[in-house]
Amino acid sequence: MRSGALSFLAGILFAQQLTGLPEIWYTALAVAGLAAIAVPRLRIAAFLALGFLWAVWRADLVLSDQLPGALEGETVILEGRIVGLPLDLGDAERFDVEVAGLTGLRRAWPPPGVRLTWYRNARYRYAQYRNERRPVPGEDWRLLARLKRPHGMMNPGGLDYEGFLFRQGVRATGYVVSGTANTRLRPAQGQVIERLRMAISDALRHRLGDRPETGIVTALAVGDQQAIDPVQWNVFNRTGTSHLVAISGLHVGFLGLIGYLLGRWLWSLPARTVLYLAAPRRGAVTGLLMAWGYAALAGFAVPAVRSLVMIAVVMIGLWSHRSWLLIDLLAAALWVVLLLDPLAVLAPGMWLSFGAVAILVYAMAGRVSVRGLWWRFGRVHWVVGLGLMPLLFFLFGQNPVLGPLANALAVPWVTFVVVPLVLLGTALLWVSEPLATLLLHGAVEALAWIWIYLEAVSDLDFATWHLPRPTPGVAASAAIGTLLLLAPRGVPGRFTGLIWLLPLFLQRPAHPPPGELWFTVLDVGQGLSAVAETHRHVLVYDTGPKFSERLDAGRAALVPFLRERGIAHIDALVVSHGDNDHLGGLRSLLAEVSVGRILTSVPQEIPLETRNMGRTVPCEAGQHWRWEGVAFTVLHPTADDPGSDNERSCVLRVSTGARAVLIPGDIEHGAEARLVRRLGPTLHAEVLVAPHHGSKTSSTPGFVAAVSPRYVVFPAGYRNRWDFPAPEVRERYANRGAEMLSTAEAGAVRFRIGDGVGSPVRYRDETARYWNAR
Repeated sequence: MRSGALSFLAGILFAQQLTGLPEIWYTALAVAGLAAIAVPRLRIAAFLALGFLWAVWRADLVLSDQLPGALEGETVILEGRIVGLPLDLGDAERFDVEVAGLTGLRRAWPPPGVRLTWYRNARYRYAQYRNERRPVPGEDWRLLARLKRPHGMMNPGGLDYEGFLFRQGVRATGYVVSGTANTRLRPAQGQVIERLRMAISDALRHRLGDRPETGIVTALAVGDQQAIDPVQWNVFNRTGTSHLVAISGLHVGFLGLIGYLLGRWLWSLPARTVLYLAAPRRGAVTGLLMAWGYAALAGFAVPAVRSLVMIAVVMIGLWSHRSWLLIDLLAAALWVVLLLDPLAVLAPGMWLSFGAVAILVYAMAGRVSVRGLWWRFGRVHWVVGLGLMPLLFFLFGQNPVLGPLANALAVPWVTFVVVPLVLLGTALLWVSEPLATLLLHGAVEALAWIWIYLEAVSDLDFATWHLPRPTPGVAASAAIGTLLLLAPRGVPGRFTGLIWLLPLFLQRPAHPPPGELWFTVLDVGQGLSAVAETHRHVLVYDTGPKFSERLDAGRAALVPFLRERGIAHIDALVVSHGDNDHLGGLRSLLAEVSVGRILTSVPQEIPLETRNMGRTVPCEAGQHWRWEGVAFTVLHPTADDPGSDNERSCVLRVSTGARAVLIPGDIEHGAEARLVRRLGPTLHAEVLVAPHHGSKTSSTPGFVAAVSPRYVVFPAGYRNRWDFPAPEVRERYANRGAEMLSTAEAGAVRFRIGDGVGSPVRYRDETARYWNAR
């Protein structure tokens, strides 16, 4: 079972490395693979092949539901059923629709999964919207919507949003267009568990109000994490305790144990009952049912399913008087998860859940220990912390080094105090409201106490260790090192594990040699953020847009890129002007990375605490400095330049030898004309970031002729509402022979500029998998 599960997993993983799905005869190969299982020598290869086929077949099912290109951007009327919990975004509601059909569409479409955002219309008061317009799981709706294919930002170190949507089976996204066509067709049918989760979530928020802990209580009760704010997530991530706010395998297992003990005790109360059915068997049924119910409230997330399967096997063993090794329980859980959803391997939660249990089985099961209970309990946390270290660095590029310290207190407190209060309070919501409220407020107070401790740990500068994400080879070396260090005493070469760990800590990303410039335009949607690297210095130009109160380009794209490059300090930050799509990520950047000097045309937009430190200076033409043979010159604005914020954008020229990059921000025709008059042909640059994202108000013929770029990059969002870059702008650059690149199509774009300009590296082309748009 173990070798078969691992081989099946390896086949699935191999399929996820493909850039395109192969044309294969599924049935013939599957039959051959099943037949080969009967041959012992071919069994491992057969399971590997079957895993590959299973993953490819499931992926093909999802991709075959692609939204037709002709429908992108078109307004359509769709009918379908709301599935899953809607996400409250503050000014909008986001939900998934299982679409039954599109009005007027003649072909067999749509896909089973469409994700829509419904922005709240100003005509409706909030309460009215919540009561009359809010979609509920199981309801059938007719909606007027505008759709597009899944598309997300593609940057080194950033989240693959397209992969995230693919994993969830979402094949189109869009938004609801205001109109009378938006109608609830039928009341809720089916989706019973999701409706229960939604009802409990609403009831908890109603009774607990706006307390900071309300979101955590809701997450522990029904797995609904949407009310946990970014500040709280930051604390959980820095302390390695984010698993506590998921309905994790630990919580499901704890409830299964409580159910087993409770069922066994209750069945034993009447003495005669044990004559008909042994108490442990009755306890097994009760424990399994309670574990299943809690996993259902979690939405059957991978950690919950893993724990549920292991519990089920144990309970079956109680009925059949059999026992299994822990490693076999884990293998059985892996089989079930992979057979139910082979795409689960794309979710970090699967690796962390199975990895943590596997490490505990390896490092602690069957070991002799003469220490006390508290020593063994504390050992669990540092064993998991050390064992998961290579995986955490590989997945996220960071490791909460104080996680064992935080978990040593937080795990028992949340598991044995908070979770029972939450579950009892939730169970009594519709039985005894006063008692339920008392228990839930007790859970809130218990969380407030432990939160003081977690915040104190999180505030320590060394709470989290950031490293550039290791290559698979380096991660494998580190994994071998941790396995050696966790091996039993007496194993030869145990401490050579430290040597195997060295590559993880010694690896450093390559940096430009002296006199060379590496310039990257990040993919931040409809906005701009670019990074210029020299041998020892880094400049960031703009920080991209703020998308919502929870998300901005600084957090989603810029900071992950800097960490991927091993950059912990920015020597100079240029904030070109005050538009959201250029400075929306500023606060997230300042919170995560130290910044030396800030140049900006809008100093009033810089956070006051940063301005008071004296690091902010106005951006004015004539400013010049040189780093390792690379020259930086501000060309615009002058003190007396008129115009709007756009027209007064900081224009920066970065040059090495005769090669240059020009970054003009959002300047328009007036500023372009002044630059051409003042500088003429000296504006020439090999690489140009298109002014104002390719707007028709910029890139005038005179400016394009003066710069005469070899490459022009349009920092524009996919299917943006302004249709940037404008067709006439593209034509002007094409007439000058420039190669045009758009971040919406290429992802992040990197140039290496020294004696010459190397071919641009398109991150989307470099890293795309079969699910990515190209």
